Order: sequence, then C-alpha cells, then structure tokens
Amino acid sequence: MKSITINGSQRESVGKVSTKALRNAGKVPCVLYGGDNPLHFSAEELSFSKLVYTPNAHTVVIALEDGSTHNAILQDIQFHPVSDRILHVDFYRSYEDKELTMDIPVKIIGKSPGVIAGGALRLNKRKLRVKALPKNLPDFIEADISSLEIGNKVYVTELANESYKLLHTDNTVVCQVRISRAAMKAAQDAAKAEKDAEKS
Repeated sequence: MKSITINGSQRESVGKVSTKALRNAGKVPCVLYGGDNPLHFSAEELSFSKLVYTPNAHTVVIALEDGSTHNAILQDIQFHPVSDRILHVDFYRSYEDKELTMDIPVKIIGKSPGVIAGGALRLNKRKLRVKALPKNLPDFIEADISSLEIGNKVYVTELANESYKLLHTDNTVVCQVRISRAAMKAAQDAAKAEKDAEKS
C-alpha cells in the first residue's frame, strides 16, 4: 500500500486557545494514538489533501521536526459543519507485527454480460473493512464482474484472500447486476401494448 508523509510539529499546549491559534494559522491539530502516551502534533492543512480527498487508501508516515518518524493510519477526521475545513485528525500507530483494520476501496474489473445486455451495475460496497498486517494491506480489492448476468451478485466470500481478513458477514453483497429502469419500462410497455392488442 502507498504511504503518504505528513510533516508535523509537536504541540506543547493542547488547550482551546492554542488549538484556535493553530487553525487560524492554517494548521490542523492532530493526535497519534496507540503508543504509551498520545502524541499531540499539528500539520499544515494542505498536507492532508492527498490523504483525505481521495477514494484511495493510504498508510501514513508522520515526520516530526525533531527528526522522529511514526508509522500510522488515519483513524478519524472532523470537518467544520459549514466550511468543511478539517478541524482535527486522529491517527493510530501501526507496527509491522500487529494487524490493522482499514477500509479498502473496491475496484471493479471485467465486463459483465448482464450489463452489455442492458442491465445496470450497482456497487453496494465502495469500500470493504479489512484486517491485516501493514505489509499485507492491499491498495484495493478487485471484484470481477465478467461472469455476472442480470440478477447475479458478487458476495464478499468470493473476494477472500489469504493475506487479509474481510470483516463482513458472508452474505454481504459487494455488487450486483440489476435490470435497468429503461429495460424494465420497455418490458412493461411491451406487456401493456400486448394486452391492449388482445382487447382490440
């Protein structure tokens, strides 16, 4: 999985006043959990764009001014309800020998005969929750639709992999091919026309 580096400065004071001053300076207060003590730091708001405003999943390297680096994953992010600016970010420390839980995007591959025949592909799960060691976290999970006819579904069990665990029930539908509204309307119109013809 690709990693993004966030350059940060450790925070000495964590009260409301210092937090407001940070935000006014275009910085985001952050906390790194998962160690002996939470690590408070701040980083430029712009440095989060590749991490937050993307459908992709990334691990993070937090590089602080004192030269220390910390491997982590994004755990939680708070946005301003009106301006949508980032207010606060929580990270969780990652260790090579400890499994992590992350939401990984689903990537559709193949061409569905059902879609070619006029069906509509519905992606029920854009992301799947995965548990794995950091080195085994995939960039995305492929769902092959090349055998899907209209009415067929891809279940989460079909995407199982030895490198990671999928944290969903076996009957979770990842994607399916349904009859499209246009095809359904055409079928209804044809049936109506047939009935009308029978009456006359």
